Amino acid sequence: MPNERLCINVRNVSFPANETGRHFHVNGITVNKTTQTVESAADGGAFHIEDVYPQIDGGRFAVKRIVGERVEVWADIYRDGHDVAAASLVWRREQDREWRREPMTHHGNDRWSGSFVPDAPGRYVYAIEAWTDEFATWRHGFELKQKAGVDLNLDAIEGAGILTKAQCGGPAATAIIVRQCENYLRTGDVAPLLTAELNDAMAESQLRPDLTRSPLFPFVADRPRARTGAWYEMVPRSQGLTPGRHGTFKDCIARLPDVAAMGFDVVYLTPIHPIGHINRKGRNNAVTAAAGDPGSPYAIGAAEGGHDAVHQELGTLEDFRGFVAACKLLNIEVALDFAVQCSPDHPWLKQHPQWFRRRPDGSMRYAENPPKKYEDIVNPDFSSEDAGALWNALRDVVLFWIEQGVNIFRVDNPHTKPFRFWEWLIHEIQLRHPDVIFLAEAFTRPKLMKGLAKLGFTQSYTYFTWRTQKWELEQYLNELTAYPERDFYRPNFFVNTPDILPYHLQSGETWMFKSRVALAATLSSTYGIYNGFELLEHDPIPGREEYLNSEKYEIKVRDWDQPGNIKPYIRDLNHARRENPALQQTSQLRFIPIDDGNVIGFAKESVDQTNTVVAAIALSREVHEFWFPLGDVEVGVACGSTRCAIPRCCFAVWREGRHEPVAIHRRRRVAGHRPRWR
Repeated sequence: MPNERLCINVRNVSFPANETGRHFHVNGITVNKTTQTVESAADGGAFHIEDVYPQIDGGRFAVKRIVGERVEVWADIYRDGHDVAAASLVWRREQDREWRREPMTHHGNDRWSGSFVPDAPGRYVYAIEAWTDEFATWRHGFELKQKAGVDLNLDAIEGAGILTKAQCGGPAATAIIVRQCENYLRTGDVAPLLTAELNDAMAESQLRPDLTRSPLFPFVADRPRARTGAWYEMVPRSQGLTPGRHGTFKDCIARLPDVAAMGFDVVYLTPIHPIGHINRKGRNNAVTAAAGDPGSPYAIGAAEGGHDAVHQELGTLEDFRGFVAACKLLNIEVALDFAVQCSPDHPWLKQHPQWFRRRPDGSMRYAENPPKKYEDIVNPDFSSEDAGALWNALRDVVLFWIEQGVNIFRVDNPHTKPFRFWEWLIHEIQLRHPDVIFLAEAFTRPKLMKGLAKLGFTQSYTYFTWRTQKWELEQYLNELTAYPERDFYRPNFFVNTPDILPYHLQSGETWMFKSRVALAATLSSTYGIYNGFELLEHDPIPGREEYLNSEKYEIKVRDWDQPGNIKPYIRDLNHARRENPALQQTSQLRFIPIDDGNVIGFAKESVDQTNTVVAAIALSREVHEFWFPLGDVEVGVACGSTRCAIPRCCFAVWREGRHEPVAIHRRRRVAGHRPRWR
């Protein structure tokens, strides 16, 4: 326990020690208790391993990476004295027992680095091992004495003696050691002991009595969709073509070619479960529903079933599987809304009444978000005596939908549920299904949002929806792309949601819709729109950031090809995203200082540094003429065509009415060129 005094006996000598987390502090020496013994610390072999990168909060939370991409690790490694140190990077899947190793390289001033490539999605741990390279230490000292003209007979014998203790290397290293040792013993010539191949063989083969291992640091290797995707939020019941008729999964399938043509990768469905009848909401969130009002899909559960059932007017579970299959044929993934809340007639209220709170008079405690009250929703009680069964039931809901082919879940209001539950749930699911992605829909305080990202959520909603000024956007993106946020917080830029119609969209001006979707699609590698955005829907409840006649409370029928839509513009944006790896990541972002307060400019570079995109986006409707100072961004304008001799390179200017790409050649600067854009 922390601050508990322990006594560890070593060769009849007693050393006081404090156990603090995963370390022992013995006589001021930091020792990892799983691999470093106090005996070796007493022998003077304990290394200090500090300032490790990447790690989140000292290793409490997992760093996020993408499978197949190289993970670089840096650390300060040092010990007392002048002996030569060696270090390696060890890593494994969390559930595996065998470690994999990669050497670390010394860069000076005790700073070391190493790297490895995770080859499959999943949860991993890594650590750093350091030890004294006894043979390299001998060789270094021998060479110094040799230059000084000192007698070296005894030193040569000592070096040969070290060779006789080597025993843990591979066959090739063993053969080299035996041969060089025999050459020395036969000839007495010290040269065989100083060869580079022997030094490498001994580095692999010698014992490491003072081996010190750092704490274990967790990281998650996600599939690429975790970082990159264009999301289309669809309300299933509003995908039909007949006024007054409830949409079905078959109607949703009919819409997929249109969604695919716009270039979206993910179709996200609002809840598809039975909707409660008790306290059902009417149109525009009316407290009392009229006859035929469908209610809110977020009031989950009725006599027909709960979170593992589908609304009967949408179709059957088999129909839903058909929708998933149709999406797969178009290379689109399905994301489901996971809302941990129940209608008052959800089956769980009868089956597990202990999971819910009641007021002192015995009435149900409904969900609230003052000043709003949701009489059609009740929240489970995570502090009940039967909370363990509740946790398992919610986990089983997620597992059920994974069995139906869903690997992405948008979690509704996770900040209103215990953090420890989400950390447990995500860990449980991803150990079984490492491909599963969780998006946190939490528009709340910044530290809460970041806390959810740390504990395991793959992606997070952001404040982008309300960032409209140039300085706000630059400041916010600089925050999200800085360390340590970039290692755990993956932003998903939604331009609007069923709950949020931002004030800047309420005028319905085409240029604003285009500007906002261009910002979202290029600044962030993952972004989304809520259906109707492409049609410029913008009628608000006066004075509020909410849609009038919201389809959260009624069924809508739309003409998806109505005049004035911006579907071709969105299509071109998504095409540019797919063609340019630079737009498929968020962290490698640099803002370019443009002297127009209503034009934002930036450069993005792909992870492998083979593709660069430079963009300027207008934040107001008038035509802008401005200098575009590229500075040390080494690009050269090649031509005015969208086709370029070097693939995947693009310069793009987004302005009202059109997207104008210009080819760019990376790593070439046109002498004296100072581009001006209008």
